[in-house]
Parts: sequence; structure tokens; C-alpha cells
Amino acid sequence: MTTEAGALVGKGAAIRGLAERWLEVVAADEVVRSGGGDFACSPAGLWLALSAVAAGANGDTARELQGLLGAAGEEAAGALTGVARALAHTDALAVATGAWSRAPVYRAFREALPGIGFGHLDPDDLSEIDAWVREATGGLIEELPVKPGPDTVFLLVNALALKARWESPFASELTAARNFTDASGVQHRLPTMVRTVRVTDAWSVPSDGGRPATVVELRCAAGDSGLPTVVRFVLGAPDASAARVLPAAWAPPAARSAFDADEVSIALPRLELRTNLDAVDHLKALGVRVATTDDADFSAMSPERLKIGKVVQECVVKVAEKGVEAAAATVVMMGYGSAPPQPRRIHHIAFDRPFGLVVLDGSGEVPLFTAWQATAPHDVTGAAAPADGWGTGSGW
Repeated sequence: MTTEAGALVGKGAAIRGLAERWLEVVAADEVVRSGGGDFACSPAGLWLALSAVAAGANGDTARELQGLLGAAGEEAAGALTGVARALAHTDALAVATGAWSRAPVYRAFREALPGIGFGHLDPDDLSEIDAWVREATGGLIEELPVKPGPDTVFLLVNALALKARWESPFASELTAARNFTDASGVQHRLPTMVRTVRVTDAWSVPSDGGRPATVVELRCAAGDSGLPTVVRFVLGAPDASAARVLPAAWAPPAARSAFDADEVSIALPRLELRTNLDAVDHLKALGVRVATTDDADFSAMSPERLKIGKVVQECVVKVAEKGVEAAAATVVMMGYGSAPPQPRRIHHIAFDRPFGLVVLDGSGEVPLFTAWQATAPHDVTGAAAPADGWGTGSGW
């Protein structure tokens, strides 16, 4: 097993774990719910982007990111590099990460992430970064999904792009309008593709509360640069949630049950999904809280006090007769956190020589009383102050 493959095996469980937790949060996102429940997201893209900044984390910030990602600090840097290189062995998949900064970034941090290019961030001219996003996603995402503001001093973007052809394409002439019932029970007529698949490419697995989910794998054509992409479609019970059904796609072989059939036929609507997720609140639901506050500790990244300000992901998925296209751009924006504690500068004033006293009215304009103490002050309280703190015989 190569080092890269070992890295993917080692961190694959962490990425799947992130996916299962994040899908619950995404499905509950108000933007997703208001749109009818449709969404596309990239768990791997989120893991890669957060792992890059986790490589610069210390203290409680690192511990929280470790709990979500399975790595932080120096371990995250090595894991990120290994996973990115391993993913690059998947045919038709491109992986890229870039960072742009106005804050100083430690050389050791940059050198620990050799696969990331670093540049200067100019919030007034994003043309270079937009062009990078466009190229890295094969044109599926044309620009940054969120624009940095004047308070953004560090910007990191992970891009994933896939364009794969089916090993056996759908016959376009067989695509026709067929019924599709949405989550609210409304029926639609949609362009639907049909074809047969090998019986070994379809199975059922226990899913939502033990209810079976059906999984169909559509094989992608093998290329010259690596292993073909694995594409699986999952169908759960009519009332099952996305977060409960989608993990069935990576259920282990031992959990699969074959269909008692000689052939499997499928009807699959053509689709195009595009989602823009503001995921910084998702991090809090996933247990990462300190990283977004003034107490964030990214002291292994920069001498400046930085915190995560925004995490935004745009993801697009297209499925048609000839193949599948998908891309995701995950953006992590960082701004200044609280200023580091400064040494206390104390200027001591001792009223140990003649001094004056002025009592003014509430407006600070009228001197009600003035006094000047030129001789040694007379101790009106005696050796010890009374219990109420006032001088004896004062009437208070």
C-alpha cells in the first residue's frame, strides 16, 4: 500500500464521520429547508479546507478541530497532504487548495503544507482568485462563492472538480418524461433516463431505523490517470431523511444484501443541483466553537491573533446521459481575534507634596469647593477608620 493510499484509509473514517454529522446539520439548515430540502455539499471539501487551518491551531482550538476532523496541528498538515495526494489518484478528479493573506504567515506553516500555494490577499481586486476558482473547478464555479470584506486578512479555498463519463452511457432516445413525487407528495413529470445495470451493482442495506435503502452503483469509464470514480445513488423509504439515507452509500460490503434477480433496471431523472452553504454556524453545531471567537488560537499559523470568520461552500452536481460533473469550492475566511494581552503600563502618582482639591457641580463647570493642602494633612479618622468607612462625628 502506498503512503498516499494509507493516508486515505487512515482518514477516510474521519471524513465519513464528518459527513454523517454534517449531513444532519445541512438537512436542518433553514436555507436548505426553505428550498424544499434539495442540497449538494462536499464533506471531503470541508474536511480538506478545515484541515488546512487546523494545521495552524493550538490549545482548545486544536482540540475542538481534532474532535471534528480527526487531526489538528502538525498531524493535520501531514494528513491533509496525504489525503489530497491520494484523492488525486482518482481518475477525472482534480484537487487544489490555495491561500491568500494580508497577515504574516509563519514559514514553518507554509512548508508543512507543500501542496498549497500562498499569495497576497487584495480585497479590492479578486480577479486573480476568481480566475483560480474558475480554473480549479473546471468552470462549474465561476468565482468565489463569498467575497472577503475589509476585516478578512486570511483566505483559504479548497476546490474539487470531477468530470467522469459512464462506462455504459444512457441512451438519449430512451429519456422521456416520467413521474417524480417530491417530498411534499406533489407529482411532477421530469426527463428521466433508463438503463440496466449488473445485478452485482445494486444492493440494499439497513438505513433509517433499520429500514432498507437501495443502492445502485453506476460505473464510470476507466481513464489513464487512476482508478475510476465510484458513483452511487441511494433510495430510502418515502419518508426517510437525507441524513439517514445518504450514509448507506458507504455501508461496508458485509451490510449489503443482493437482489434476487437476473437483471436490474433503473429510471433516473437528469439532475442539476447547486447549493451555497454558510457553514460557520454549522461548525458550532459540530462542536467547533472556540475557533470562531476572540479566544481562537491559531498561533502556529501566524504571529497575529486570528479567528475563523466565515466558512462558505458552493457545490454543484450534474447528472446526464453521458456522465457526471461535480465541483465544490470551500472558502475559509479569517480575521483578527482579540489583541494579545499587553504588558500593563502603570503611571504612579503620589500626592506626597502640596496638592489641590476642587469640587465641581454636575456639569463640571461650577467650582463648588476648592482647597489646597500645603501642610501635612490632618488625620480626621484617627488610627483606624470606623466600620462604616466615614469619619467619626460626620453625621453620616
